[in-house]
Amino acid sequence: MTLRPESSSELLIDGKLVPGSGGTFDIINPATEEVIGQAADGTAADMDAAIAAARTAFDTTTWSRDPAFRAKCLRQLRDALQGHVDELREITIAEVGAPHFLTSGPQLEGPIADLGYFADLAENYQWSSDLGRAKPMGIKNDRVVQREAAGVVGAITPWNFPHQINFAKIGPALAAGCTVVLKPAPDTPWCAALVGKVIAEETDVPAGVINIVTSSDHSVGALLSTDPRVDIVSFTGSTATGKKVMIAAAESLKRVFLELGGKSAFIVLDDADLASACSMAGFSVVTHAGQGCAITTRLLVPREKYSEAIAHVRDSMAGLPAGDPTDSGTICGPVISAVQRDRVESYIQLARDEGGTIEVGGGRPANKDKGYFIEPTLISGVENSARVAQEEIFGPVLVIIPHDGDDDAIRIANDSPYGLSGAVWGTDPDRIKKVVDGVRTGTMSINGGIWYSADIPFGGYKQSGIGREMGVAGFEEYLETKAIATPA
Repeated sequence: MTLRPESSSELLIDGKLVPGSGGTFDIINPATEEVIGQAADGTAADMDAAIAAARTAFDTTTWSRDPAFRAKCLRQLRDALQGHVDELREITIAEVGAPHFLTSGPQLEGPIADLGYFADLAENYQWSSDLGRAKPMGIKNDRVVQREAAGVVGAITPWNFPHQINFAKIGPALAAGCTVVLKPAPDTPWCAALVGKVIAEETDVPAGVINIVTSSDHSVGALLSTDPRVDIVSFTGSTATGKKVMIAAAESLKRVFLELGGKSAFIVLDDADLASACSMAGFSVVTHAGQGCAITTRLLVPREKYSEAIAHVRDSMAGLPAGDPTDSGTICGPVISAVQRDRVESYIQLARDEGGTIEVGGGRPANKDKGYFIEPTLISGVENSARVAQEEIFGPVLVIIPHDGDDDAIRIANDSPYGLSGAVWGTDPDRIKKVVDGVRTGTMSINGGIWYSADIPFGGYKQSGIGREMGVAGFEEYLETKAIATPA
């Protein structure tokens, strides 16, 4: 398997690699603005065929009832992908603009390895539970609760961490016994198409069990929300689009999993090592140009240390300039597209209009005449009510806000429509616990703790989503519960 510049990919439908009915569309390298190849452009007809194949595979094969075989196929996929990791790394850096260092972790190698976790889960999960004997209405019955696959899954994924998010849906869904139709983002189709090629050519996954439809048309993915043959829609993306998915899915009462936006708070307590905390906050927000829904983009610091904190963060972010993602030392690469760069720049201008101060950054790097680069930017002098503190920007932009003690920090953190992630730095365990318990969010990091792992459930409160991905909780999103009674 090799995909090089000027190559084109194919769709995976019913076990076959096929061209898109709509021809092809260009793939742009966000660091160079060059066309690096073409992706198959799927249409509504292609999506219809993919859904039909997934429905047939679920209804007519033994896939949903054979966890040992499913585990075998997942391990085959993991091992085959690991054999192509260098090619996948090259494509991921070129297509996503992902910094090279991240491909050793959550941009590539980590998600591939995580497939093994879901294979183990398929084999070891307790698929049935004996509830023992009871006498409802005086009649003795033996009762069992059985867990089984929910059906056909429509997975719609974004461009920022394509492998991690694709496999966080594919892995547990296949392990649970579901069949899948994956619609990846138009910005990063190759990452998914290459996986489809590996599945078709190097695994025993039966035809129709997984189908991958790349397309330049967002409405093709929207068909997964409305088609009655699809039982679950698993969507990761913006909160605005997630609401549309939920509305569309309501017509057929299909289950939805939504992993949406975030505006997570990084809380620094007054007993913390301020320099270390601020350095970490600056590093976090510039990683992958801030294109992560769980990145902490509001830094809350003690009011009496506000000026000092600004200086620390300014120094940290200034030392992490936007650069070439192929360079192993780059932390902040480009944003994904010209459209996204314009969006980030509009928020930086909005901060100025709202009376904020740009402490560092605020524009395009002077040494970059090509590529969708934005300088790491620190904004001070705005309240938490400012739009730049309330809305998800999805760029290397950090807003620093003063707080007046632990309770005030919790209040500010919760003063957001989102609740996806968060962080707290301090030394007093009781105070840290109070913050962790008080902030309404799906994940929390304490003093730099890393919560990302295959066995950790990920998701958010409020408008950050519904349900959990990864871990046992994420696996069970793809299961139904059946109660069975037998006269004793």
